[in-house]
Amino acid sequence: MRVLKKLWRLFSRPSSRYALGTLLLIGGMWGVFFWGAFNWALELSSTETFCISCHEMRSTVYEELKESPHYLNGSGVRATCADCHVPKEWIYKVKRKIEATVGEVPMHLIGAVNTPEKFEAKRLELAQRVWDAMKKTDSRECRNCHQMKFMDLANQQPRARGQHESATATGETCIDCHKGIAHKPVHEKLEAPPAEDEGGFTLE
Repeated sequence: MRVLKKLWRLFSRPSSRYALGTLLLIGGMWGVFFWGAFNWALELSSTETFCISCHEMRSTVYEELKESPHYLNGSGVRATCADCHVPKEWIYKVKRKIEATVGEVPMHLIGAVNTPEKFEAKRLELAQRVWDAMKKTDSRECRNCHQMKFMDLANQQPRARGQHESATATGETCIDCHKGIAHKPVHEKLEAPPAEDEGGFTLE
C-alpha cells in the first residue's frame, strides 16, 4: 500500500521542476510514439511473412493455399493469409489480435499442433472455429473482394448462378457454401454418417 500511495503522490502532485506545458508536450510525444509502435506491431503481425513464421502454418495450410486459385490465378490477384483471417477495420482487427494472443499463441507455445499428426487430429475443430467466426460476421473478409451485388450473374455458369441467386434470396453467406475454398476440404466430415461397430451398433 505504501508503494501505491507514493506512486499516487508522484502522479497527482504538480512538478516543481518542469512547466505544465513541458509535461504535456513530453506526454504527448510519448503517446504518439507508443501509438505508432502499437499500430506498427499490428500491421507487422498481419503480414504473410509473420503468419508463416511458425512451422505449423508454413508446412500445412500455407502449402494448401499455394495450390488454390486464391494464390495463383489468371488475373494475378493474390489473397494472403491476412486478407481472409484478419479484419481490415481497426477495432475488429484489434479484437482478432486479442483472441489470437489469448487462444492461439499459448497453443503454439505448448506444441498443441506442432506435428502433422497433431494438426490433422485437430484440423476439423480448427476449421470449424474459422467457419463459425465467418458465419457470425457474414463472411466479412470474403466481402472485401467479393460482393454479391457486383456479380454479373449472367456470365456465370448455370449452377453457380443458381446457387448465388438462391443464397441472395435465403440470406446465406459465403462460408455456407465455400468452406473448402483455400485449404484441404474437411467439411465433408460434418455430414459423414455415424460409424458402426462390428456388431452393427451405431457409435455415438
